[in-house]
Amino acid sequence: MFRVEQQSLSRRQLLQSFTEISSTANYDNIFFIQDAKKITLLSTMAPAAVIAPSILSADFGSLGKECSDTIGHGADWLHVDIMDGHFVPNITFGAPVVTKIRSHVDRPKEAFGKGTFDCHMMIAEPKKWVKEFQKAGCDLYCFHYEAAINSTAAESPEATSDEKTNPKELVKYIHSLGMRAGVAIKPGTSVDVLFDILDNPDKDAVPDMALVMTVEPGFGGQKFMPEMMPKVQELRKRYPELNIEVDGGLSEKTIDTAADAGANVIVAGSAVFGAQSPADVIAKLREAVNSRR
Repeated sequence: MFRVEQQSLSRRQLLQSFTEISSTANYDNIFFIQDAKKITLLSTMAPAAVIAPSILSADFGSLGKECSDTIGHGADWLHVDIMDGHFVPNITFGAPVVTKIRSHVDRPKEAFGKGTFDCHMMIAEPKKWVKEFQKAGCDLYCFHYEAAINSTAAESPEATSDEKTNPKELVKYIHSLGMRAGVAIKPGTSVDVLFDILDNPDKDAVPDMALVMTVEPGFGGQKFMPEMMPKVQELRKRYPELNIEVDGGLSEKTIDTAADAGANVIVAGSAVFGAQSPADVIAKLREAVNSRR
């Protein structure tokens, strides 16, 4: 995001100042904020599209190959759904499976790079499993806000602790282990709970991504909930450069709604893994997001 502040300049003069910084400015995404003393020019271009197919829809009989092929089809990340049967009424798989599929997909060469394992932790005790998934090859550990406010501060599966954790402390802990951190919210959770976390002056405790669930977590193949889009819109308005992920019911039919709201990280399961041409679907999802930047 570019920011220009000048005293007593007209809109035209501010636009000229902005174009000196960026000759590729998209004026449709430029906003002016004026008070008694200054005018501020803001460009609110969102981050580029990230397509993260959910391997919950892959063929588990050949999971490693499915993961490798999907990256080869043009996916940026792989979305790895971890469910424990407690936080959500379903069980998927754990760290040993992540270790196995990691050997089929090269580690990203940079933060948020191609091959990122985006582990969506739908589990009741998110702090207990951070180290295990870091060792397994997780790059982005995304926990649920609803779990983090009700869970223990114990740092291993077998440990116990009377101390409780909280989202800010958990983000900081994830960062300390060299991973990126995300915070997810269920459909019934207000987006307002994320603002205090994202506005934290301690940057080590600020998440790298927010995930807005567009279905109830726990099962794939559910219908997209467009009524969740105001959450995405509010996040994009407040945090122009934030990676905002949407998960649940995303396809070629629903991507425009999500992209219009400002989502840039797109989780799609059956829409990709069930397609005759996964590469074509990934390309169309990407274009829908990038065309709105």
